[in-house]
Amino acid sequence: MQSRTARPTAPDSPEAHPHQDAAGLGVELATVVAGARRRAVRDGDRQVDTAHLLHSLLEQDPEVRSVVGGPPQLARLLGYLVQRSIGYGLRWQGSVEDSGAIAVVPRPATGEAGDWSPAAADALRQARERARRRGGHAADAPDLFAALVADPDSRAVEVLERAGIDARELSERISTLSADRSADRSADRSADRSADRSAERRAAWGAE
Repeated sequence: MQSRTARPTAPDSPEAHPHQDAAGLGVELATVVAGARRRAVRDGDRQVDTAHLLHSLLEQDPEVRSVVGGPPQLARLLGYLVQRSIGYGLRWQGSVEDSGAIAVVPRPATGEAGDWSPAAADALRQARERARRRGGHAADAPDLFAALVADPDSRAVEVLERAGIDARELSERISTLSADRSADRSADRSADRSADRSAERRAAWGAE
């Protein structure tokens, strides 16, 4: 007989550290955000920035990968992200994203609200706002990706450009993807309503 006792949550799992930044995010996007947070901690970065978010999106969301491009583009982009601790990324270690002139003492990110860079925090806010404009849905990965590429001064856009990927073209592709997803949601809702009406009619006939 199996025990019904809940297993203890692993210290590094998202459930072990409930965080207000998960509010308003869909399950998949909350996982992406948690992955970005873990990456920043693992790399010893002071803050979770937009490049961390981009890296986590590419690793965990197939729709975002499809928007970015084919295998050559993805390989080049991930290569830049993996090597952020060398080359062009070295100057990030002593600055805050959006405030490069302000020198800071690097310290590990803890995942608390103050550890998001200003640009990353704004991208999450914009993702939630996009979801609200759709009618109160939880924000998803394309919402966050759209917010990341909309900020031309973000580290995410800098990495995209270094990989030869035009952020403006990505914005157009994301808009198309979002429109398709909205159409699919509307079709699903219509199908659900139709099924409900059919069930009600069958129940009414059965009662006669």
